[in-house]
Amino acid sequence: MVCLGNICRSPMADGLLRRKVKEHDLNVLVDSAGTANYHIGSPPDHRMVEIATSRGTDIQDLRARQFSKIDFQDFDLIYVMDESNLTNVYRLASSEDERQKVRLILEDLYPKASMKVPDPYYGSMKDFMDVHDLLDEVTDVIIEKIKNGEIG
Repeated sequence: MVCLGNICRSPMADGLLRRKVKEHDLNVLVDSAGTANYHIGSPPDHRMVEIATSRGTDIQDLRARQFSKIDFQDFDLIYVMDESNLTNVYRLASSEDERQKVRLILEDLYPKASMKVPDPYYGSMKDFMDVHDLLDEVTDVIIEKIKNGEIG
């Protein structure tokens, strides 16, 4: 899961998917990162932590890190939150195989729509709630795809 600073969208997606992977007893490694180095080592934004906790997902222990080329080796699939992060991750790819691992996360919910997960950082608590709900919905789809062998 990749966003810009790794303190709002990607840790929420990370936490939701980790929780669901555990609930379904799936053997899947989930992690998150940011394309920028603004918040390395920082916990998720307190507003995202508050919403996640109130809705049953603990993301307090996550810490921001920057996406790196090694992530292409460590992960089979790299979900990004928007086109800007897609471009930034593509720039680090060394091959077409690595580029094929990268996709916009909402494509699993809205195929071919090129929709982005809005960045709530400068928004209201409602914006954070809306991002949570969107990521909750798409991570349900991802879990079903993993269970059905469409992702794996």
